[in-house]
Amino acid sequence: MKTRTQIALATLLVLAAAALVGWQLQGEAPAQATDAMEGHDHSAMAAGADTQSPVRLSPDDARRIGVTFATAELRSLEVVVEALGAVGYDETRLAAVNPKIEGWIEELHVDFTGATVAEGHPLMDVYSPMLVSAQEELSLAARLLRDAPAGRAEETARTLLESARRRLSYWDVPDDEIARIEESGTVSRTLTLRAPAGGIVVEKNVVQGDRIVPGMTLFRVADLSRVWIEADVFEKDLALVAEGQRAVATFEALPGRTFEARVTYVYPTVSMESRTGRVRLELRNPRGELKPGMYARVRLDAPARTPEVVVPRAAVLSTGTRSLVFVRAADGELVPREVVAGRSAGAHVAILEGLSAGDRVVASAAFLVDAESSLGALTAGMDAMESSGDDAPVDHSEHDMGAMPPDTTPAVDHSGHDMGAMPPDTSGTSAPRR
Repeated sequence: MKTRTQIALATLLVLAAAALVGWQLQGEAPAQATDAMEGHDHSAMAAGADTQSPVRLSPDDARRIGVTFATAELRSLEVVVEALGAVGYDETRLAAVNPKIEGWIEELHVDFTGATVAEGHPLMDVYSPMLVSAQEELSLAARLLRDAPAGRAEETARTLLESARRRLSYWDVPDDEIARIEESGTVSRTLTLRAPAGGIVVEKNVVQGDRIVPGMTLFRVADLSRVWIEADVFEKDLALVAEGQRAVATFEALPGRTFEARVTYVYPTVSMESRTGRVRLELRNPRGELKPGMYARVRLDAPARTPEVVVPRAAVLSTGTRSLVFVRAADGELVPREVVAGRSAGAHVAILEGLSAGDRVVASAAFLVDAESSLGALTAGMDAMESSGDDAPVDHSEHDMGAMPPDTTPAVDHSGHDMGAMPPDTSGTSAPRR
């Protein structure tokens, strides 16, 4: 094997050197010269360069280069999908505080971002002339209803009262406050805005004394007892992810800790730049350890697939255009076989075509076997060229020699040279006498 390798390598070096010298001497040869060389058979060398031949290794050679074998198995490949993401708010647990009337903040009860509030907690007291006027209308309608005689006047007073109640209710005045105004007739100068939900104040946009208008976002409150993870999954793995699927999340900020999560949504688009699709996961956060913005690593166990032929990943050699596996034949030869590789998981890969369960394949040092196989095919091609050259001389009768480029080098004119001025020959060799 060693001698054979040395011969092949030496031959390749000689051929490469010859090609380089020829290119430098010839330059850009005319197309006619290339056409004139057609008729020579170079297929043997080309075949040796593009194919692999079977390899036969002795037990000692196999042991020395580290060749081991594995059996192709028929089993379900357990695929694990891993993705990176970040913690975000659960959008279903976000609440905004927006006024429905114009006014001024007289007192701010929550004056910093990050404050923890419960549902109904006072946030601010707002003075609004419109609110004062609506309360006075309610008080007047209640007094008219009490004093109105039965009949049409009573119905009119009742209609006015219901209208005043609805107006205050639309402005988020609590029902108990409306009832108090009806009974006492006392008008409140300010309206207290309260937290619509419990959580953390994650956004605060006002200070005491500010003027507010309807629709303005004053506060934003987030319930962090449950959070989301937005993770990016590679396009090739998206088919393995489905809503309801269980997952495990880990965080660099919390080493050694794992958190159970669940897929709640798979986005319907794929990023053109990163070739990833976004997946939303939901997980509990009772102690508030998971903070929005934290990086997360997500691991999803894909559902079991139908049994497939599986081999070690190291057994498959990829050339970029095809995949090869060396199969051990009954006589001990290692035969290259083209296969179609499928999904990989861990140290194994599924083979869709080309192998059967029970086949013995080269599991390690396959690249060395591949090199020996390619070398064998190359030397076989060289032998074929030599044998074809010995058996029959090359026939140039069909070549168009006229197509060769003419010699356009101008002849040297010696007519003006004084040949007598040439120095005598002193090398000691005399011309023979006539």
